[in-house]
Amino acid sequence: MPVTAVQLDHVAVLAGDRELSAQFLAAVLGLRVGAPFGPFLPVDLGNGVTLDFYEQRHEPVQGQHYAFLVPDEEFDAMLSRLETLGVTYFADPHHTEPGRFNRLFGGRGAYFADPNGHNMEIMTRPYARP
Repeated sequence: MPVTAVQLDHVAVLAGDRELSAQFLAAVLGLRVGAPFGPFLPVDLGNGVTLDFYEQRHEPVQGQHYAFLVPDEEFDAMLSRLETLGVTYFADPHHTEPGRFNRLFGGRGAYFADPNGHNMEIMTRPYARP
């Protein structure tokens, strides 16, 4: 059987308020929110993957983890945008080291919560995998 390249196309991100959540993440990452597509509000990540924010107002949103590989030259600007928004970032996924970033795998990384409690991560180097 031939090996086929599989690529992620889009992910539905549950949100209590899709507009607030999409605008928040787009602001932090320096991206734009796209036009609504049915019940979804998309944020195109620029690598062929779209985050489709889907509003779930009548049930609690279960927090998930989303990690973004970002250009090293944009990392400081993203931290600045978080600070401007009044959002604390952390060096660790458990949010115990506020106002710091990590230096894993020769890069820099930070974690922060979005308006729904999703644990967002920005990192400049991918994780080393065995």
